[in-house]
Amino acid sequence: MNINDALKIAQSKNLDLVNVAPSVKPPVCRIMDYGKFRYEQSKREKEARKKQKILTIKEIKLRPNIEEHDFRVKVKNGQRFLKNGDKVKVTIMFRGREITHSELGKKLSERLAEELSECGVVEKKPKVEGRNMVMVIAPK
Repeated sequence: MNINDALKIAQSKNLDLVNVAPSVKPPVCRIMDYGKFRYEQSKREKEARKKQKILTIKEIKLRPNIEEHDFRVKVKNGQRFLKNGDKVKVTIMFRGREITHSELGKKLSERLAEELSECGVVEKKPKVEGRNMVMVIAPK
C-alpha cells in the first residue's frame, strides 16, 4: 500500500502508522495507537529481563602452601558455588619469593580443578597475572 494512503486511513481513525518491521523489504507498518504499542513493547522487554539468568563470579583465594583441611574447605565452597550456578574464580596468591615456584601454584590449581570436575569445567586455564595465578571454572 502507498504510504500516503496508509497515513490518510490512520488519520481518519485517529490512530498512528507504526513501522513494526523496518528491516524487511518492503517495511511492515501497522495502523495502531503508538502509545499502546510502546507500552506493550516495554512489557515484553521486562518479561524477557526477568527470564534472564544473572551469572555471578565467586572467588576462592588460596596460597601455594595451604594445609589439607583448609584445601578441603575451599573445595567444598567451590562445589557449593558451582551447584548454585555461579562461576568460580580461583586465585592463588604468591608472597615474596614464592612467585619463583609458580609450578606449585599450577599443581594446586590442577588439583582443585580435578576435585571440582564433577560439578564444573575449567573455562580459563591457570595463568600468572602479576603476583597471582588465576583460573576460572564454569558450572556444567
